[in-house]
Amino acid sequence: MTALDDKINEHFAGLVVRKDLVKAVKGNAIVPSYVLEYLLGQYCATNDEASIESGIETVKDILAKHYVHRNQANLIRSNIREKGRYKVIDKISVSLNDKNDTYEATFANLDIKKVLVDTDTIKKHPKLLVTGVWCIADVEYEPSEDRQIIPWIMASIKPIQLSQFEFEAYINARKKFTTEEWIDLLLQSIGFNPELFGKRSKLLQLLRLVPFVERNYNLIELGPKGTGKSHIYSEFSPHGMLISGGEVTVPKLFVNNNTGKIGLVGFWDIVAFDEFAGKQKKVDKALVDILKNYLANKTFSRGVETLGAEASMAFIGNTKHNVPFMLKYSDFFEELPDKYYDPAFIDRLHAFLPGWEVDIIRGEMFSSGYGFVVDYIAEILRDLRNKDYSDRYKPEFSLSDEIATRDRDAVNKTFSGLMKILFPDGEQTIEETEEILKFSIECRKRVKDQLMRFDSTFKKVDFAYIKSDGSRINVQTLEEIEFPAYYYNRGASDEKPSEQNDIVVDETPSGNQNTTPPSSNKNDNAPNEGHIVIKENQKGISFSNLFGKHLKGAKKIIITDSYLRTFHQIRNLMELVELIVSLKSPEEEVVVDVITSEDDMRPEQQEQYLQSIQNSTSGYGINFTWNYEVASKIHARHIVLDDNWKITLDRGLDIFQRYEMNDSFSLNNRIQETRACRAFEVSFIKL
Repeated sequence: MTALDDKINEHFAGLVVRKDLVKAVKGNAIVPSYVLEYLLGQYCATNDEASIESGIETVKDILAKHYVHRNQANLIRSNIREKGRYKVIDKISVSLNDKNDTYEATFANLDIKKVLVDTDTIKKHPKLLVTGVWCIADVEYEPSEDRQIIPWIMASIKPIQLSQFEFEAYINARKKFTTEEWIDLLLQSIGFNPELFGKRSKLLQLLRLVPFVERNYNLIELGPKGTGKSHIYSEFSPHGMLISGGEVTVPKLFVNNNTGKIGLVGFWDIVAFDEFAGKQKKVDKALVDILKNYLANKTFSRGVETLGAEASMAFIGNTKHNVPFMLKYSDFFEELPDKYYDPAFIDRLHAFLPGWEVDIIRGEMFSSGYGFVVDYIAEILRDLRNKDYSDRYKPEFSLSDEIATRDRDAVNKTFSGLMKILFPDGEQTIEETEEILKFSIECRKRVKDQLMRFDSTFKKVDFAYIKSDGSRINVQTLEEIEFPAYYYNRGASDEKPSEQNDIVVDETPSGNQNTTPPSSNKNDNAPNEGHIVIKENQKGISFSNLFGKHLKGAKKIIITDSYLRTFHQIRNLMELVELIVSLKSPEEEVVVDVITSEDDMRPEQQEQYLQSIQNSTSGYGINFTWNYEVASKIHARHIVLDDNWKITLDRGLDIFQRYEMNDSFSLNNRIQETRACRAFEVSFIKL
């Protein structure tokens, strides 16, 4: 139990569950996670281990006895007939039979229909009439000589999804959490361990939730396999529908002209197209045409009448190539089927989530902490669809006049959605508002910049915002910062991609200008003064291309960093020492003196790690020493060289995000440039 877990249990008692318990109880029951989490929330919403174990056994027992497997439906129907009454767990939907003026229930797995339901039950649980609800129900069997009479009777029903919630209580509880704590709570609710994600990576995960809180929001996510793109649309909410991109028809998605029955967009808050990418996929042009109109106008028509709907759309698919390859040879949309590779369709997308920034899912990334019961947060997000937070940046910021209406609407919808998720109480700071606005602009800019690459009718847009003091901030995508040599090319190149060793960074935190750091000018071997800013998730960074030219030739190097304690921190130190060894001549000797603070938790282990560095480098001309200083007396982290250079490091050497250190065959483990970075700044000063 962490301090955050204690706080979550205090303010959301009965509405949260430990996320690692779902796998422990699921077994072979093909039941949605939100149903399991509801049961766990009822029986395991505690931090007492004994109570949790007892609760798990109770939930397992309930599922074993009462969950209806489709292949056992005949057996359970027989049990009901023989016993007269039996309790089942099944998804139940209700429809009104206007001829008989009765409500009739259908049990999805049990495969029985026209079970009478009383009016009071419908009033208590209206969701039965919409999408159906997972319930525990007592079903009775009363045979009759009249074959017109249905023998099945529903004696009682108890939804095992959330049937009601108090929004004001949710808002009041939100006020008890800091922004960082709230983001971590949301990430644990999705099922991830927030300690393994940086701030930007957390925002990318939460961007997947925006279609749940914004009506008619259009999101696309393209990236490598295995990053969990589809999970959130299939398991996170009972209001989302995940379909295969090639298995949907016009009648299924919009309306059937023969029956007049509306399709998926009329019943779901979000429809997600899985496996959307694939050049060879056959796509119905009529579907694309109707879809384009729906994405733009929220309406659709098949020649009979014009209808409207509120369903958001998410398009998720895999990419085949890495980012620099796509930028040099084609664009980010290269894998879309031909009929979707259409500027008119792409321009209707509000945001592009860069899937290549999302880590491939590893076992250690799953959370064992407490998060919202999925059905609870799903209902909260659904209720937030009725609100509009798109104007919450306007007291302090305004969008550039050069941003067109469609781009402006896209930015506003992304901003509104993220603000609902993060600040439903409306108590965000100016700095937090600016961060979300900038991120929202970037998401739309990625769409528009790629459009310009293959359609010359789209002109460059100055995606900028203006602060209340009149200063203008230009927004850049991370790919634009990392690969400027390719990013601004229009059309494909016939040349092979060449290695790109320069680091391209923001010169200022506001992102108004790009530059290369003082140590990366290929035509100048001499180190220069300067300041660089590295974005979170930026790759292509190493100690060599950051510090190499400054460290070369130094005979004494003093490294001051109070956080050289844990394994990964001291491993970073070892990699810096490896660089120093590679830069010096074999006959030269270099003094490397480390000033750090002693680890309060495991001082013996820290000492062992540092001693290992000393032992391994002593035969290679490195005189490695270390001294402990009280952490409060170490006011800055820096590297000082005997040739009058000082390198200030706001994060010290801990510049890389976590990666799999135990995998000897992982490139992240062996090549620094392949690792995603934390956000950090470095200054090079000539003393």
